[in-house]
Amino acid sequence: MNSYSALNKQIFIDGIHSIVPIRNEDRFDIMKWRNEQIYHLRQSVPLTVDDQEYYFSNVIKSLFAQEKPNQILFSFLENEKCIGYGGLVHINWIDKNAEVSFVMKTELESEKFEYNWIKFLGLLEQVAFAELSLHKIYTYAFDIRPLLYKALEFLNFKKEAVLIEHCLYSEKFIDVVIHSKINKR
Repeated sequence: MNSYSALNKQIFIDGIHSIVPIRNEDRFDIMKWRNEQIYHLRQSVPLTVDDQEYYFSNVIKSLFAQEKPNQILFSFLENEKCIGYGGLVHINWIDKNAEVSFVMKTELESEKFEYNWIKFLGLLEQVAFAELSLHKIYTYAFDIRPLLYKALEFLNFKKEAVLIEHCLYSEKFIDVVIHSKINKR
């Protein structure tokens, strides 16, 4: 298993769910999910096998040794099987904040969307607040998935901003909604 120099603890567990440093063995599932869900991601074209191989070999691999990487990504496991991935991205070490990123197995979006977001975020908060002592984490989401806001608000994320008509989506400008949570530890 890879490990992040930036973290003392590598595995975070809540019952049957855990997050572990992103695993190379999950890269093609991740690629598949990203391509299936490209509509809500800041990804303009589908990923190829070569793209994914390059990303894992050149970007992901280098993150593990960095004391202050710009992202820390995890495989999200249920009973040791990868059902999603995500982490902290756009980490700002000076201002102690980071954006939350999470993509789950596409088939789970219809039946376990809120549940998996809540489980994942609960684990990720341990990383962000207890391990890294970040001050704030936030989401940046196209305003097309209202179930996301329910999960965020359940975990006491607050709607912080709406960027009006901020992104072009399906030939129409849509809002971006930002939710955030402050470290109260």
